[in-house]
Amino acid sequence: MAKKLIIAEKPSVANDLARVLTGFKKEGEHWESDQYVLSSAIGHLVELCKPTEYGKGKGKWSFESLPVLPDEFKLKVIERTAPRFELLKKLLKRKDVTGVINACDAGREGELIFRYVMEAAESKKPVHRLWLQSMTPTAIRDGFTKLRKGEEMEPLLDAAKSRSESDWLVGINTTRALTALNSKGGGFFLTTAGRVQTPTLSILVDREHEIRAFVPKDFWEVHATFGAKAGEYEGRWFDEKLADKKASDRGADQKPERLWDKKSAEVIVQECQGKIGEVHDEKKPARQLSPLLYDLTSLQRDGNSRFGLSARRTLQIAQALYEKHKAITYPRTDSRYLPDDYLPVVQSTLENLNGSEYGEFSKTVLDKGWLKPTKRVFNGAKVSDHFAIIPTLQIPAKLDEIEAKVYAAIVRRFIAVFYPEAIYEVTNRITRVEGHAFRTDGKILKEAGWLAVYGKEAVEEGGGEEGKLLVPVQDGEKVKTVAILAEGMQTKPPARFTEATLLSAMEGAGKLVDDEALRDAMGERGLGTPATRAATIETLISEEYVRRMGRELMPTAKAFGLFETLDALGIEILHSPELTGEWEHKLKEIEHGRMKRTEFMKEIQKVASEIVEKARVFQDKDHVLRKLDFKDPQTGQEFEETLREYRTLDGSYSVRKVLAGRRIEAPEFHELLQKGTLGLVEGFRSRLGRPFSAGMKLGEGRKIELVVGEEEGTLDFTGQEPIGKCPACGGKMFTSLLRYVCENSVSKPSTCTFKVSKKILNRDIQLNEVQDLLNHGKTALLEKFISNKTRRPFSAFLMWKDGKVSFDFPPREPRKPKSAKTAKARASAAA
Repeated sequence: MAKKLIIAEKPSVANDLARVLTGFKKEGEHWESDQYVLSSAIGHLVELCKPTEYGKGKGKWSFESLPVLPDEFKLKVIERTAPRFELLKKLLKRKDVTGVINACDAGREGELIFRYVMEAAESKKPVHRLWLQSMTPTAIRDGFTKLRKGEEMEPLLDAAKSRSESDWLVGINTTRALTALNSKGGGFFLTTAGRVQTPTLSILVDREHEIRAFVPKDFWEVHATFGAKAGEYEGRWFDEKLADKKASDRGADQKPERLWDKKSAEVIVQECQGKIGEVHDEKKPARQLSPLLYDLTSLQRDGNSRFGLSARRTLQIAQALYEKHKAITYPRTDSRYLPDDYLPVVQSTLENLNGSEYGEFSKTVLDKGWLKPTKRVFNGAKVSDHFAIIPTLQIPAKLDEIEAKVYAAIVRRFIAVFYPEAIYEVTNRITRVEGHAFRTDGKILKEAGWLAVYGKEAVEEGGGEEGKLLVPVQDGEKVKTVAILAEGMQTKPPARFTEATLLSAMEGAGKLVDDEALRDAMGERGLGTPATRAATIETLISEEYVRRMGRELMPTAKAFGLFETLDALGIEILHSPELTGEWEHKLKEIEHGRMKRTEFMKEIQKVASEIVEKARVFQDKDHVLRKLDFKDPQTGQEFEETLREYRTLDGSYSVRKVLAGRRIEAPEFHELLQKGTLGLVEGFRSRLGRPFSAGMKLGEGRKIELVVGEEEGTLDFTGQEPIGKCPACGGKMFTSLLRYVCENSVSKPSTCTFKVSKKILNRDIQLNEVQDLLNHGKTALLEKFISNKTRRPFSAFLMWKDGKVSFDFPPREPRKPKSAKTAKARASAAA
């Protein structure tokens, strides 16, 4: 009997399909029914071949093997999942299998996973496509009645292949060209780059340049307290003429309330102190719409800003809510709208929520008749393959704490979008004293509208603190200046990116886009896709271009070195989020059948070739990055920095900037010149690619050498004063290059094991802190350790216990009641 082979993307989905379609029996690694054979991939089973498979790039990477521009891309089975591929290949070759149903995830990547399997297995059997928006039993059964023909998916396949091959061409050729350039003269310095990851990194590097170049400016504000008949209120001086100008015409620092010299501020204080003024209020209503439904990127932004989740973690949770719990629709979407004909489904979903903890709000939507086919929600023109993330008819019974938070955010957003606007009364109060104007802003929530869905605290905060404290006045009432002062302040540098703000910048191709309509218009020109942005951020971290510092993302020295190289070579395309965003737009055009794949790939091949050629002909010795502000202590010669080395101006002495895969920074080189040694530093990599820490010293010919370990009998403490007594054996403690050590731990033979590293979890351990440990068995509370797991800073004591040094943590403070600040954060996130 003829059967169709169903291939899902992962085993858990195959199990769900078997349970819903019924009639299946497990046969080893696959399922069988009278109608179907069912199995799955395990993610990607097949990948593009590496350059060596084309006879390119054997041995050491060099320009001789570049560029690599295959006429036709070859595929290879991934070794670790080869048994699964062989299973699918065997099933595809069965004579009773007359056709195949692609049940992989409904998107570019799912299409690619399936088609690569078909190509590698050399199967020509007819294909149909299962396209699911949710994993509920009803949606699965409905999907099997509406299978799409394989031919309909050709544009999506073209876009998927173009994405995969363009990433390969740009990534392989750029990485190998830059690595070959940076490894000239010896050593191997892997310099990775990519079509999306490098422009994304440029956003972080450009911001860090702004922060480093920032020079704070002093300014003053004048704050006054006025006495009216009904009580007191506060106001802040402002320049009325400057306030009339558009913000774009004023310059970033030129705010109406700022005074740039102290004397002007003091004059205002003197002229207004104790004087009578006149007050006028202007009141007007203001309306605030509910936020749009979630797409993946906006959900990830909220996950980061509200719950401190990484973009990758939010995606994992959303995927679990979709696949495991069947509680939400397909999460890897870039749409924030629903199809035009989806109103009946939404009505059923709201009715289904009536019995849940959100029932009060879902029932209100239905009872008040707020469910209407508005274009803010139902807009088929803004839905392509997948619509916005909304809850399904399956309310989950068991969620862990963080899954419950993300699910609640999705449900509240879904209900709130049908609620009316929040309505405020905004008061703009102007008090004029001796020709000087003071402004007081008030905002009172009159109707909560959609804010009610987010709870009491959000509603209270929505009212605004100032609005509650603003005492009533009569128009033209005379008031007295009862207190006034000039407050000195400084301008602040731009903030570093968090994952939430970086996701927004990636969405806007480098621009932080807050306006939802504008963000929607720029959506097809962003960096990457909602499904790939989290992975891009994680790649930058794993390649050590970026570090997580708490919630902030900070580019490393390696990142700055990459862009110094790209700028020197004139490779603008990888430094421009806007230009790379255009590539993403073209992939979308291919996906919709509006652009030919061959046209796009020719452009990519040209870019890859140009990058290789620019790196090939570059002469490092002709490109000086900067002069350094220190001299050679032996010759008095000044130093200059090139891409690959530090050298004296007369060329008599030079050292390479990269050692064991780590860039030596100018301040580190300066300290080496001064002291001859440098304590423990991180970031080196072995020949096998494993990270390690080491000290550095100037060896023969003043070449930089690594100090990895201190062997027994190699340390001489003659002439050194001991820093204390060893708590383990009572021996004398000394300072070495890398550690604080007991003399008996480095003697030959050693009789003790006590040593304390000079750097623990990215924090330098100071001499006085170790002496506290030696004398008292415990240090004071030390701040700014960096967790290896979360990359977040934490504080701890170091203590001597059970024969070793370990962490001791202060007792946790009991949780405080949620503050107005928390409520403000919730309302802000909701908006």
